[in-house]
Amino acid sequence: MSIADIKKNAEQKMLKSIESFKNELSKIRTGRAHAGILDQVHVEYYGSMVPLSQVANVTLVDARTISVQPWEKGMGAKIEKAIRESDLGLNPASQGDLIRVPMPPLTEERRKELTKVVRNAGEDAKVAVRNLRRDANEQAKKLLKDKAITEDEDRRSQDDVQKLTDKTINDIDKLTQAKEAEVLAV
Repeated sequence: MSIADIKKNAEQKMLKSIESFKNELSKIRTGRAHAGILDQVHVEYYGSMVPLSQVANVTLVDARTISVQPWEKGMGAKIEKAIRESDLGLNPASQGDLIRVPMPPLTEERRKELTKVVRNAGEDAKVAVRNLRRDANEQAKKLLKDKAITEDEDRRSQDDVQKLTDKTINDIDKLTQAKEAEVLAV
């Protein structure tokens, strides 16, 4: 393994950490509706649990309402039950075959709690990035110990990995601030 491989590997893993963090942020709901909020809801379908998107069409009616149209007649009650039992705090209402999921407005107290959740998720993502930095530096140290690289190359490698870490943490901070602003916006 060369220094270039170590850097490339660290960069790829840090990008995956950012993607994972973005995915985590998308699960935190704001006052506005978006179809992705129901992605983690699973429905029982012929004995197995499947994602909601595989048994129904999920669309937005307006800024505060999600519409769920089951593809089969008998699935409405199961979908409604699955949404209600998910930990999203949503209360779906049936209108014939169509299920409407209104997004309740967030209270000020709940908004503050959600900003704490966002900050904690951001901190977890930063810790993951720092762990990746440590792993990359340990790999470079191992190459130095095995005399595969010089001390100058090791130092340059550590500096490059640190720059990459700083850039990634800065990106995470920006995402965190944007999500906090979104959560606090009334």
